[in-house]
Amino acid sequence: MRVDEFDFDLPPDLIALRPIAPRDAARLFVVREDGSHEHRTVRDLPDLLRAGDVLVMNNTRVIPARLTGVRLPRAEGEGAAIEITLHKRVSASSFRAFARPAKRLKPQDRIRLGATLDGVIVARDAGEVEIAFDKSGAVLDAAIATEGDMPLPPYIASRRPPDSRDRTDYQTVYAETAGSVAAPTAGLHFTPDLLGRLARAGVGRESVTLHVGAGTFLPVTASDTAGHRMHAEWATLSDETAHALNERRARGGRIVAVGTTAARTLETASDEAGRVHGFSGDTALFITPGYRFKAVDVLLTNFHLPRSTLFMLVSALAGTEVMRAAYAAAIAARYRFYSYGDACLLFNPKR
Repeated sequence: MRVDEFDFDLPPDLIALRPIAPRDAARLFVVREDGSHEHRTVRDLPDLLRAGDVLVMNNTRVIPARLTGVRLPRAEGEGAAIEITLHKRVSASSFRAFARPAKRLKPQDRIRLGATLDGVIVARDAGEVEIAFDKSGAVLDAAIATEGDMPLPPYIASRRPPDSRDRTDYQTVYAETAGSVAAPTAGLHFTPDLLGRLARAGVGRESVTLHVGAGTFLPVTASDTAGHRMHAEWATLSDETAHALNERRARGGRIVAVGTTAARTLETASDEAGRVHGFSGDTALFITPGYRFKAVDVLLTNFHLPRSTLFMLVSALAGTEVMRAAYAAAIAARYRFYSYGDACLLFNPKR
């Protein structure tokens, strides 16, 4: 499909630079199976779901993966300022990362990030590098936490710097497993109170992990979706979780994916008959219109960028024309867009 089919105009003032408080006060644009829509709030979720449904949440934890520093001087010249965004762990002591400006780096260059973190460039491919650090494991994690900033998306970071509020705001209340360099943003809307109300309403809750990479921020530069390559991301779904989801569904419950990362994990782990299986490994699943969802009955998700793989995913679920109309209606109603913005609840029309 042509990528420009997923384009739309968004007024810049609708890009949310801070989340609403409390989190579950965010507006919720509900798209029903027949394409009709209604305006609610996230705290209405217990009324929009039913007993027996099960939420599937990505419990990844965002690391402060944006680091600034210098390339240490080579024999022939001065050091150069650089910015690094870690996006995938390679080993206990090394990461893949996006570098700016990457052209200043080459293999064997030494870099210093902040005051305490040194590393060596192992390889470079265009704007991406692999860095071997002088620390490992938990010691490296602690150094990154000290020296790094939260990796806010470019559409926020270009308009304000990250600050101490983002350390809390850009993290779900149920985050557990550190490894993401972007938040699973649909989960940012949940509060302990909302989770309790959903449980009392008979809505179950299961967790998966997908460590979101910075590739989620990269634009689709190909003119056709067939020419786009997804960055692989590590995901895991346990055998116990798979069994619980299959049991819920067998009793008539619906699988409600909280965010596109949970949806991609579920779809990666499911067979053609719709049964979910245990899975652990990389996924580069690219969902575009024409894809048949096997596991996801309902999707809670934020509003996404034009021409993005995420807007393609929601269009695959609800229909391209339905989502174009939904986004136009949301813009007219002045919903807040992107990571810190409002949310959609999409019911799979094929269920």
